[in-house]
Amino acid sequence: MSNLHVRDFKLMAIRILAIGDIVGTPGRKILREKLGAFREANNIDFVVANCENVVSGSGVTVKIMEKLLACDIDVLTSGDHIWRRMEIAAGLVPNGRLIRPINYPDNCPGRGITIIESKKGVKVAVLNALGRLFMSPIDCPYKALEKAVTQARRETPIVLIDFHAEATSEKIALGWFLDGQVSCIWGTHTHVQTADERVLPKGTAYISDLGMTGSFHSVLGREVAPVLQKMIQQIPARFDVAEGDIRMNGIIVTVEESTGKALSIERVQLKEFAEAC
Repeated sequence: MSNLHVRDFKLMAIRILAIGDIVGTPGRKILREKLGAFREANNIDFVVANCENVVSGSGVTVKIMEKLLACDIDVLTSGDHIWRRMEIAAGLVPNGRLIRPINYPDNCPGRGITIIESKKGVKVAVLNALGRLFMSPIDCPYKALEKAVTQARRETPIVLIDFHAEATSEKIALGWFLDGQVSCIWGTHTHVQTADERVLPKGTAYISDLGMTGSFHSVLGREVAPVLQKMIQQIPARFDVAEGDIRMNGIIVTVEESTGKALSIERVQLKEFAEAC
């Protein structure tokens, strides 16, 4: 490939980092300390992160939302715990950088879609939706997203979806349903990073779950002992956020600016402390 072609590729492509569910203080800590340098080292143009577990493992407040955005995150997505701390209802509207699932009723505070310019000045649409399998009753995510994607593509071909869902089958089905219509679909909610990242035939990057940003010396970000107590003895316990072995899980997606089609997708895992050489 000639140098001219290399330069053209760089001008025409945008690199996007999507970060898995941030769990409590440990998740915030690694982003505060590491995200800026990671973003610069990997030429990241745009960052999306899921924040629905960021305050003591469940919900988000206005103060913490602002602290996360100050960590060089462009858009925050959420999920079924968005209403756990109702003060956030007042923070969903003003800046458009925190969104709630789009398939909640229309009269809920906030919105499920936002369009923000990247550092390069490229418009990026971000959508959020909840799954229905093994989740609380909710409107159809397929219909809600299909309508919203059509709306988003009037402004930009680069469309990203955080599908906060339990069932892998439901996530994969959505990938096929919107293949070629969006740039990337990723799953959140299960806190375990999957190894099925790929670019689908019509140009949509896909992964079933980004994983988690928080303590991996844990059960999905919570202290091990009380979870074992509940699992084994069926005695209720308080699931406090764990603190050891902090990592950030996510993906980097490279997207062609003019078409919105994904060129590549790769899993990433950033640890709090670099391993010894």
